[in-house]
Amino acid sequence: MTSATLLTPARTPSGPGGDRPGPASRAAERAYVRVLVVLDTAVLAVAILVGYVARFGEEKPMGSEIPYVVVAPGLLLAWLISLKALRCYDDQVLGYGADEYRRVSAASLRLAGGIAIAGYIADVGVSRGFLAISFAVGTVGLEVARFAARKRLHRARDRGKGWSRKVLVVGDTAHVLELVHTLRREPYAGYHVVGACIPDALLAPVPQRLGDVPVVGSFRGIPEAATAIGADTVAVTASGELTAARLRRLGWQLEGTGVDLVVAPALTDVAGPRIHTRPVAGLPLIHVEAPEFRGARKLVKGLVDRSIAFLALAVLLPLLVVIALAIKLDSRGPVLFRQVRVGQGGEEFGVFKFRTMVINADALLAELAARNETDGLMFKMRDDPRVTRVGKLLRKWSLDELPQLANVLLGQMSLVGPRPPLPSEVARYDGDVARRLLVKPGMTGLWQVSGRSDLSWEDGIRLDLYYVENWSLAADLTILWKTFGAVINSRGAY
Repeated sequence: MTSATLLTPARTPSGPGGDRPGPASRAAERAYVRVLVVLDTAVLAVAILVGYVARFGEEKPMGSEIPYVVVAPGLLLAWLISLKALRCYDDQVLGYGADEYRRVSAASLRLAGGIAIAGYIADVGVSRGFLAISFAVGTVGLEVARFAARKRLHRARDRGKGWSRKVLVVGDTAHVLELVHTLRREPYAGYHVVGACIPDALLAPVPQRLGDVPVVGSFRGIPEAATAIGADTVAVTASGELTAARLRRLGWQLEGTGVDLVVAPALTDVAGPRIHTRPVAGLPLIHVEAPEFRGARKLVKGLVDRSIAFLALAVLLPLLVVIALAIKLDSRGPVLFRQVRVGQGGEEFGVFKFRTMVINADALLAELAARNETDGLMFKMRDDPRVTRVGKLLRKWSLDELPQLANVLLGQMSLVGPRPPLPSEVARYDGDVARRLLVKPGMTGLWQVSGRSDLSWEDGIRLDLYYVENWSLAADLTILWKTFGAVINSRGAY
């Protein structure tokens, strides 16, 4: 998932002094890049070896004068050059977002296409089977290795370690605080705020702090402040005093310092595919496409949802039977629990779940209302006395939600979407929150892979609205993949 705040890079040119050493975090960045180079080299070497063995076995290729002992290292070197040429080691794409994976795949596909064309023109008899297997294994291996390296980096960043960008935030106090909050909400993105610069008029003669962020200067000395605190990135947010001319001049001042300049516009919670930058009269105008709520892609999404739901129900049928027997033996009452929820367009439907509570759970809710542990319209309680023994196990592994595959098959829900709300919640929605009803609710979603019940009401709504505005089939597949990890970790499940 992309960051909630759009950070538009505006990397400063290296200039005459571009080869001078950068801040300390640059060393950590270079170390991470070296790890990626070693990983990529190892993966590609294995892929090429697998391609050779799979095509020729242990015997020497018959009827061919091609020296594969030379071809293999040459292919490895060309592959690494292709990765470098498509900027697969650029710090702007490393560690966060999907662009890194797209560039790795593009570098492999372009090299494969180039070799195929060159081989056809030059009539070189390199085995197509060898190349096909090598590129297939290598491309998948590169993606897996990058994913593993990124996950390790994210874990290090969550612990306050690992390579992160040290950020100096510049802007009005309110916008600085908002940007700091947004960046800290996703520490694995790698933006660590180390200081702030605010307008001259707001600067006091005594040391100031915005929350726990030290104010290290005003707009007059931004480059000096960045150098003083060891920042390698200056993030500019909204401010009336930061005119276009001053922002351009700041870019000039940062030339050759090794400090990057990024701009965080007021536009938030909009994903990259909907954003296009168009230069008009020297201005980088940001064009934002409208969300897509109908059309061919929605039809494809519905078809994919129902197909996967049908296959999942067929495969999981034995497990569903075992769960049903366990519920029946554990407590009195029906196996399935059918609750009225609100779907797309405000239409009510009955969502199916395995029963995890005692049969009089609704009657006991009023007695427990004062012990609600959420800050919004939902009721959540870690040790809810209404939950049965089997129910606790089912909730821990999210097995109670498997019957919702039937709702997906009926077209009432999607595999991925916002959380299906209760009618009582919808009755209290304001205009913004009601946008959750523009799409079908989902069995899983950004709320599921981001903490589930551990999320605040505000964060849950923010994630749901983000999905509504920026959904895509690729994002759905990513969320489904992450759901398995969220279920195994059981984070926020109660």
